[in-house]
Amino acid sequence: MTDVSALEAELRGAVRGEVGFDVTSRALVTMDASNYRRVPAGVVAPRDADDVAAVLEVCRTHGVPVVARGGGTSIAGQATGTGVVLDFTRHMNRLVGLDPATRTAVVQPGLVLDRLQEAAAPHGLRFGPDPSTHGRCTLGGMIGNNSCGSHSVAWGTTADSVRELDVLTARGRRLRLGPDWAGAPDGLRELVAGDLARLRTGFPELPRRISGYALDALLPEKGADVARSFCGSEGTLGILTEATVRLVESPPARALAVLGYADESAAAEAAAGLLVCAPLTVEGMAADLVPSSAGLPRGGAWLFVETGGETAAEARARAETVVRAADVLDALVVTDAAGQRALWRIREDAAGTATRMPDGGEAWPGWEDCAVPPARLGAYLRDFRALLTAHGLRGTPYGHFGDGCVHVRIDFDLLSEAGVARFRRFSEELADVVVAHGGSLSGEHGDGLARAELLPRMYGDELVTLFGRAKGIWDPDDLLNPGVLVRPAPLDTNLRFAVLPREPLPVAFGYPADGGDFSAAVRRCVGVAKCRTTGPSGASVMCPSFRATGEEEHSTRGRARLLHEMLAGELVTDGWRSTEVRDALDLCLSCKGCRSDCPVGVDMATYKAEFLHQHYAGRRRPAAHYSMGWLPRWLGWAARTRTAGLANALASVRPLAALAKRLGGIAPERRIPRLAPEPFSRWDRRRQRKRLRGWADRARAGRRPELPARLAFLWPDTFTEYLSPEVGRAAVRVLEAAGVGVVPLPTRRWRARRSDDGGLEGYGMSVLNPRRTRACCGLTYLSTGQLDRARAVLRQTLDLLEPFLLLPSDLDSDSGSDLAPDSESDLAPDSESDLALESASDLDSDSDSGDEFPYPPPFVVLEPSCAAALRADLPELLPDDPRAARLAARVLTFAEALERLAPDWTPPRLDRAVTGQTHCHQHAVLGDAPDRRLREAAALTGDLVGGCCGLAGNFGFEKGHFQVSKACAEEQLLPAVRETEPGTVVLADGFSCRTQLEQLAGVRGRHLAEVLAEGLEA
Repeated sequence: MTDVSALEAELRGAVRGEVGFDVTSRALVTMDASNYRRVPAGVVAPRDADDVAAVLEVCRTHGVPVVARGGGTSIAGQATGTGVVLDFTRHMNRLVGLDPATRTAVVQPGLVLDRLQEAAAPHGLRFGPDPSTHGRCTLGGMIGNNSCGSHSVAWGTTADSVRELDVLTARGRRLRLGPDWAGAPDGLRELVAGDLARLRTGFPELPRRISGYALDALLPEKGADVARSFCGSEGTLGILTEATVRLVESPPARALAVLGYADESAAAEAAAGLLVCAPLTVEGMAADLVPSSAGLPRGGAWLFVETGGETAAEARARAETVVRAADVLDALVVTDAAGQRALWRIREDAAGTATRMPDGGEAWPGWEDCAVPPARLGAYLRDFRALLTAHGLRGTPYGHFGDGCVHVRIDFDLLSEAGVARFRRFSEELADVVVAHGGSLSGEHGDGLARAELLPRMYGDELVTLFGRAKGIWDPDDLLNPGVLVRPAPLDTNLRFAVLPREPLPVAFGYPADGGDFSAAVRRCVGVAKCRTTGPSGASVMCPSFRATGEEEHSTRGRARLLHEMLAGELVTDGWRSTEVRDALDLCLSCKGCRSDCPVGVDMATYKAEFLHQHYAGRRRPAAHYSMGWLPRWLGWAARTRTAGLANALASVRPLAALAKRLGGIAPERRIPRLAPEPFSRWDRRRQRKRLRGWADRARAGRRPELPARLAFLWPDTFTEYLSPEVGRAAVRVLEAAGVGVVPLPTRRWRARRSDDGGLEGYGMSVLNPRRTRACCGLTYLSTGQLDRARAVLRQTLDLLEPFLLLPSDLDSDSGSDLAPDSESDLAPDSESDLALESASDLDSDSDSGDEFPYPPPFVVLEPSCAAALRADLPELLPDDPRAARLAARVLTFAEALERLAPDWTPPRLDRAVTGQTHCHQHAVLGDAPDRRLREAAALTGDLVGGCCGLAGNFGFEKGHFQVSKACAEEQLLPAVRETEPGTVVLADGFSCRTQLEQLAGVRGRHLAEVLAEGLEA
């Protein structure tokens, strides 16, 4: 029995890197991107090879296994372990050197592939293999798995790109592996010499044979290349500390031919025939994995065939040659870089999107990457489909069709005993099918825990025994990643789902996409780790806190892992009260970037709100939850008492401001935003009175009031109402100029009025209903996890707006009778805005105005975060209230309102450059296509950057968050603003974004409505 305390103490004394035996450190590495889970004793982040040697010595003394881990994106379970996990991503992640003359690079194992590619690109070079996880996978992991990627038809596997490897054996020997037996441990040459015949005949010949040990690379006719043989050993033979790798020339120009076929089998059969065109890639995927808006050519499956050339014309000519050589339904050649990136993103995200079936069912790896000879791929896929059908399973193959390698996620039931038993039977039978086609059980990701048990079916018992003897030469103590490749654990043990609760937990949100089950929502994270990407993020948002800190704990995946362990109850034992989960979620900005950028749609903002709700149930909350979570209440009180000026004056006194920030849990580095002297609704009431006086004058003159063709409610969110009413005033100006009548939201409850035939005739309000209230999206309560309060506020909002959520048909049934007034006096308006609504009821909902929305009008929300809360959080928090879905469906952003309600309106031509950042909630929930079209129509040129501003509502104001908030802003937003030319408009539709710009850069960001309103005035 290992003395864990003694092991930890010795490691802390022996290494200079970090040693983590705490719950969080261990929980973060229990899983990789596979179906498997193993709980380690501890984690060490070594600083150099000496640290690795020290860890091996201590662990050998204690008999504790050692597992090397890079990005943790392995799909077969080999990056998990029960002993000490070595995390190379923290320190041993450097590019040691790059020599363009010899086309080589020296790298440490924790270096992310994209960092190597960025360094090589200026020299016209690149590393050949490129898995879809290139933004977070490491060179050490690629060598351990012999990774390949989409360009393997041109540049082969990682083993083809390795020159020399510096390796530490389990007993501390430092070896430099290379050709001609360089670095071979004692006994390895003799083992090969004694079994030459078996090594020459026992391995199938195909480009993607990754399974088992590559002992055939040690044959004399293959150069006895020990480094090549080491590739794909999955950390079981030695620990890599440095590698010298080959680089290849990267074509200056590329083109992408997208070929459409009837189905995946037709695409697979065509793939091998295209190899004579010398393409860079031949990738295949079917329609199940492609968004309907992808803009692909006609077909049910596609091949993505990339070609290269010295010039764009040459690359395009080669792509057109591919199209002529292919027998296709339809084809498309894409030459612009942006178009190619968009298409490749679809392919690269398939590892995540494939985990959800079209009907929302879960699908899992397990038979993720077997490979057959390319010419056999079509026949293999037909047999594969037949086997799926026989077992009642579903899966959508995709992958490297030019190399005969297929990825697929299958809807295994890994939660029940019967489902796990079927998983085993299917795996055994499919292994036989792969072997019958001359294939390899693994074509890219290794065998790990998923397929090692089945290696005898592929190689036979004698060759597998030889693998065991080779392992014994390298690692006689079985210290390195035991249970992988040699003497493997059964493939149906250590499944990560076994520890999860079988019954859904009582939770606040509805989780409609996960059947109301919080465990299923957490299971969405399969570990592909797109959230760990640290390079240029383009328009994406996820994951700002990881990009700022570089810590796995603060990535979407890391938080999902901790939630998984919380549900499991083995490592994290205090459930919703867990301080480990609370601390990991503390730096989550609730930006919702993962909701759209994560390939499987993990929504950590919702999970955080759920956790905070449960964690603080019946307990005192942090001060910031009261000061900023209840912001609508405090600001409303200041408006009613007309004390905004006093509050601003007090906040300008430094000692008083410091005291207020301390009491409110606000970061001392922050300035308290100033309240507007006049709320938006007070200004709007004056506007309404003026309008009604005009109507009255027209009525006295015998003329009917001129009503706009279309109406829209303007939602007075908390930020527009109390902090930036100028945005609301500008929006009114623009909407009315476009012919859209702006109607204020009622502050008292209305009733719908029936006509004699039961239709919707108008609205009114009882004079006996004096109580006023304000509609609210509940955003601040949601972001602080005060979900009971959020529900109450949202139900109050739905009660207030209920009549305006009805369509005429809703009053045809008795269900709407309670909304009919008891008498005509109940319909008497009590204010000018009420009269406006009453008069507006004269609009004909069946008019040919082209409005998609029948009367009553839609709700225009100017603050993106509030619009996102109404559109996404509201129906998920109140899933059983049909009014919630109706309100969500009627929410429009400012740009959407102009596009849908005034499609023929032409905005003023501004001819100005813009910069700024798309609001993260807009990116994740609402979409920004209408905004881009509106900017283009107004001649506002330039693109907005991605990422998150870092303020993110209450997050950047909370004590302890300032540095991370600032780092997030410095990632994209602030550099973009600093690099702009004078006169450039800085767009920022969100109040948080504008505040961040003002406080960190001294720049005034502006809502798009303000910019257009200024153009109208000019």
